[in-house]
Amino acid sequence: MQLFVGLGNPGAKYAGNRHNIGFMAVDRIAEDHGFGPWRAKFQGHVSEGVLEGEKVILLKPGTFMNLSGQSVGEAMRFYKLMPGDVTVFHDELDLAPGKLRVKTGGGHAGHNGLRSIHAHIGDAYARVRLGIGHPGHKDRVAGYVLQDFAKADQDWIDDMMRGIADGAPWLAQGKADRFQNAVAQRMAPARPKAERRAKPAPAPEAERTQGTQQDERSPLQKLVDRFR
Repeated sequence: MQLFVGLGNPGAKYAGNRHNIGFMAVDRIAEDHGFGPWRAKFQGHVSEGVLEGEKVILLKPGTFMNLSGQSVGEAMRFYKLMPGDVTVFHDELDLAPGKLRVKTGGGHAGHNGLRSIHAHIGDAYARVRLGIGHPGHKDRVAGYVLQDFAKADQDWIDDMMRGIADGAPWLAQGKADRFQNAVAQRMAPARPKAERRAKPAPAPEAERTQGTQQDERSPLQKLVDRFR
């Protein structure tokens, strides 16, 4: 059994925030793979389903970001899971918008949701880092992550969410490389075969006729021109 956790803040006010991209990811997995309805449980909401024969519990903590570990710890204890069975989807300032990376273990890099999870279950869980870019200065971070994505971001967000749903079965099987490949294919689909090179444009009329025009000089004029 796997526990996929999406991080975010509950409520319509925060639904479109950059900080809520983790919620968006698990919502898309639930939708595309026919998971069950979301139910209130573990201080959050859960949805259950199966990915390639592996039972997966999706969890969206309802505790607000900085207390996410409470919900995750409660779910882990109920299902008797280990940290290695947990994958957390979260926003990542240190990756450009649209970039995605999977890692296991390591620090929380100041992310309040991860900080809370570290405190409750340790650091030996997997993370899917969803790039949102950095505002440029640390003093602007709090406001930036709590702002909605811009309209210009919607295309890459949709591509990323589709890729996450496509690759979710690989992730459930522990094949992070194949999961990342599935996302990459959605973010940068294969280009069609190169078109045949176009035939070169015909030369201008003057160039085509140059050197082929008839010599209309008289024999005498040709002779004179030779000895000039």
